[in-house]
Amino acid sequence: MILRRLLPALLFLLAACEVAPVTMSPEQAATRAEAERATRQFVDVASRIEPIAEAECRRSAPRLNCDYLIVVDDRPGQEANAFQTLDRQGRPIIAFNLALIASVENADELAFVMGHEASHHILGHLARVEEDAAIGAIIFSGLAEMSGADAATVRSAEEFGASVGARSFSKEYELEADQLGTILTMRAGYDPVLGAEFFMRIPDPGEKFLGSHPPNAARIAIVRRTAAAYATN
Repeated sequence: MILRRLLPALLFLLAACEVAPVTMSPEQAATRAEAERATRQFVDVASRIEPIAEAECRRSAPRLNCDYLIVVDDRPGQEANAFQTLDRQGRPIIAFNLALIASVENADELAFVMGHEASHHILGHLARVEEDAAIGAIIFSGLAEMSGADAATVRSAEEFGASVGARSFSKEYELEADQLGTILTMRAGYDPVLGAEFFMRIPDPGEKFLGSHPPNAARIAIVRRTAAAYATN
């Protein structure tokens, strides 16, 4: 379910206009027009991606709560970001901040990012990351105890192990979400290959040790392969 008041809220936040101007300068008018375009694009994309994602969730993960809530994080001064989380009742939330909404160049990019985040829930990535973190914490704290470390060192090892564990398979999870996100994007009528051009404008994480995201080239490649395979089916 998309928040009913999302469109007017987005319009207000994106426009950042002065209070009730009687007349607007050309710059103000252009800013408002762009805000209106971005707002309508966001609502349109969300209204098309959401039912597709929910249908796939019910099909492939029927035990999960598949009632997505798409929201906007309006806190100022943030770097462009979108993420998937759960509320206390286990309902999946997809959140976009204003910087991300403003940064996409077209509906295809926005749809791909939204499909990617929706896929994390369908694929159970949050639970899998928690399991990976727990395993890492057990292993590292156990090794510390075996070496005769004191309690503080064991706790530090446990925290470090949890961090290592949580990142151990994060690149694989991102590629899995890119793959399913590609399919969801196509089902919603958007072009994921165009959408994946978003990766060309963001910093490339490369092959960092324990990095959380794979190289952008790998992500673009899996989108193209998946889209080509899906188109032939």
